[in-house]
Amino acid sequence: MSYEKWSLRYYILKQYVRFIDWVIHRRTLIQGKDNIPVNKPLVFAPNHQNALSDPMAVLLNVRFQPVWLARADIFGKSKITDAILRFLKIMPVYRMRDGMESLGKNEVTFTTSVKVLQNNAALALFPEAAHTFKRQIKTHKKAIPRIVFMAEERTGGQLDIQIIPTGIHYSHYWKFNRTLILNFGPALSVKPFYEDYVKDPQGAIRRLREALQEATLPLIVNFRSEKYYNDFERIRKIYGERFLQRSGGTFSPLSLFNSDRILANLLDQLEDEKPQETEQFVETSRTYGQLLKKHRLKSRLVLNDFNYLPRLLGQSLLLIAGLPIFLFGLLFNGLPFFTIDWVVRNKIKDRAFWSSVILVLALIVFPLFYLLELWAVAPWIPGWWRLLFVASLPFAGKLAFNWYILWRKTTGTIRVLRIKWFRKHLWKTLMQHKQELFKQLDQLLPA
Repeated sequence: MSYEKWSLRYYILKQYVRFIDWVIHRRTLIQGKDNIPVNKPLVFAPNHQNALSDPMAVLLNVRFQPVWLARADIFGKSKITDAILRFLKIMPVYRMRDGMESLGKNEVTFTTSVKVLQNNAALALFPEAAHTFKRQIKTHKKAIPRIVFMAEERTGGQLDIQIIPTGIHYSHYWKFNRTLILNFGPALSVKPFYEDYVKDPQGAIRRLREALQEATLPLIVNFRSEKYYNDFERIRKIYGERFLQRSGGTFSPLSLFNSDRILANLLDQLEDEKPQETEQFVETSRTYGQLLKKHRLKSRLVLNDFNYLPRLLGQSLLLIAGLPIFLFGLLFNGLPFFTIDWVVRNKIKDRAFWSSVILVLALIVFPLFYLLELWAVAPWIPGWWRLLFVASLPFAGKLAFNWYILWRKTTGTIRVLRIKWFRKHLWKTLMQHKQELFKQLDQLLPA
């Protein structure tokens, strides 16, 4: 297989996977596409948090058919698996842990990578060489600098390779109906670094690696803290919208992402400069977070001066109006949806792989169920209406899930009202903890 050549079969599969990906996500927002040069050899360098979901986030949202370099231990399981990986334009990279004798096999991969770049195609690999399942970037490895310098060296420095720092951000790592934000940063030209490489190879590798990591940081939400990572992530969820409002921003997923990025940096800075104050607001957030979890509440609904009744009335009317669509979507999508959910939760131990397994199973399981359901109802549906019936099922499933989310929000509003009206002491305690946390953060964090 010629990895660098455009593949029609790959393109057809990509469109199908793109549709399934659209069903799974609530929205996909892309920034910086104009940072991707035209007619240049490219290397996409995304952060890595979420197994297979990360390469899907990139390849489904660019016009290229990027050739991915992946760890070698996913190869060699079977001839069928290796054939699928080759079809998906994935090549193995051997590491020290794979054995010294294996490192020589990288020569084939690197030679092919050079050929891809020479044809102005796109490579992609993860600079961290491992996924974290956290909003926390790992130190970049040397793989990308070594590959691009090798490619430039073999062509006399004539390729003008462009590295695209890429940031991937999920509203949630594995839940259905999440938001994906994909950020492409300004391209890093390899040429200036290659001039240094000719004189000082190791120094140039280090400088390019550091430059790429630095270019990635503005594209992601990144917590440096190891000690308080979970606490800072909780604070981001509770205080994030408040911090955005204080800065004068108007709420949107993108504006909240940009605000959260600043908030994460400031929290890390507070840990460094004011450890005692940090410990205090962390303790307050823990107590408040435990109360919210115990009573199954969302902080954004714990508002003292908010009129909940109009919200509850509007949500209830939408639920009643959408009930027939929900029942239709649930009837024909419920069994495959809950089957996949059960398999993932009970059989996949590493949560970083949950969304990946969900995507792969959805690609296979839902079409099979839809065919069985069409066979079951075909006697009662005439002619071309059968095609319309099948085509409507994924859309009905997505609408049914949105109805379920609205139902969850409505029951959450009801829980808040019950506490506010009938458990006034608990409501007072919740408000005190929230106000104390916000007061501490307002005083410590600049607007």
